[in-house]
Amino acid sequence: MRHTMRIGLYPGTFDPITLGHIDIIARAAKMFDRLVIGVAINRDKGPLFTLEERVALVEQELKPYSGDGRGEIVVRPFDNLLVHFAEEVGAQSIVRGLRAVSDFEYEFQMVGMNSYLNDDIETVFLMADVKYQPIASRLVKEIARLGGDVSNFVTPAVAEALTARVAAQR
Repeated sequence: MRHTMRIGLYPGTFDPITLGHIDIIARAAKMFDRLVIGVAINRDKGPLFTLEERVALVEQELKPYSGDGRGEIVVRPFDNLLVHFAEEVGAQSIVRGLRAVSDFEYEFQMVGMNSYLNDDIETVFLMADVKYQPIASRLVKEIARLGGDVSNFVTPAVAEALTARVAAQR
């Protein structure tokens, strides 16, 4: 009997990647043979980091998570419809993290729209670990812009990149 490769897709802007993102990725990677981290361009959000910088930061932060009982983790940028990107990478599942009820309401609508576009792709929700529930990239950037300490929300390398970027914008 042939094993069909289980491919999951975890999309996001990752501007910047947080400890919450990393937690979801580490847990999701155990569920799939390959987990594709889709770094969205999303010009509407006005990202602090360029697409190339965000991809590089994500790749750097995920190095410790390859192997060790987890599936292969691949990082890829994308700028098309999420369902089309999922089809492109052969994903059967889209992974989404949930922090609060407000996340669920938004994600619930997305699942409905995505299923109209391709009902063969399932969405899998992972609840954020309690210690990461308040973390949002938008808030981390705000704290950094106002001179606060972001070390509880991101890795040291991301904190350094964030601090340098914010300082360069002043």
